[in-house]
Amino acid sequence: MSTTDEHDNLVLQPRDVQFDWSRLPMHWIPGEPMATHVINVLHLLLPEGERWFVRTFQEAVPLITDDELRDDVLGFIGQEAIHAEAHQGVLDHLLANGLDPRPYVEQVEFFFGRVLGERPGMSAGRMRERVIERVAIIAAVEHFTAFLGDWVLNADGLDRAGVDPTMLDLLRWHGAEEVEHRSVAFDLLRHLDPGYLRRIRTLAIGGPVLFHLWIRGARFLMAADPGLAAGAKPTWRAYVDGARRGLLPRLGRLTRSASRYLSPRYHPSQEGSTRQAVAYLGSSPAARAAAH
Repeated sequence: MSTTDEHDNLVLQPRDVQFDWSRLPMHWIPGEPMATHVINVLHLLLPEGERWFVRTFQEAVPLITDDELRDDVLGFIGQEAIHAEAHQGVLDHLLANGLDPRPYVEQVEFFFGRVLGERPGMSAGRMRERVIERVAIIAAVEHFTAFLGDWVLNADGLDRAGVDPTMLDLLRWHGAEEVEHRSVAFDLLRHLDPGYLRRIRTLAIGGPVLFHLWIRGARFLMAADPGLAAGAKPTWRAYVDGARRGLLPRLGRLTRSASRYLSPRYHPSQEGSTRQAVAYLGSSPAARAAAH
């Protein structure tokens, strides 16, 4: 759905949320451990990943010469910081219930902190170049998170499956903010480097890396789940079946979404609905609970 007219005068702001995980079952999609853990990979990747987003954008702020874009970037930073802490709560809950996520999370921390992290001692020119390259990676990742946000806001199959309501609210609250701020990283990249090559190169690198991390994360979670038989692992057949029933995104839709990013005329405002996202954010139980 094209929503370019919905971005006018949109002010991004962080929203406090309050989630109670005390009653969250291990398999919060009832009877669907694999689909549960495929989505649970979000909780493994996002806390450290979004902290890295925040650090990168904080480094990029001094490079911005457009006041409106700077305000958008600061709003993005505020939202991403809250996302990281919200997902951290799920990891703490998993650990308390016998699934230790720390071995995988430590690898994620190494990846974002050491491989993609800051490099002190570089010249100003090389530092600027590294910041822009990291912004380009974030723009590519944000395309996928906006796709997932739009998917979860419209995933009626999750409602039909009786998904735990607190987890569903977390996913839709986060997904709605991803849709709401879907243009910021791309606009920042275009401000710092309006060229086409970097955008495509970082998608070609970042997309497969993200896909690999997701598969490894799902395998890790199923192997570490104390409620599953030894040797339990995700399968593509089960994924396709879950997608057919609306529990997971269809791979064909994901591929078509990635292909749209390749267009020289692409802009994230062409994806998802800001109006739908803001409407959910106004009704999210976690956001309403934090407001009282």
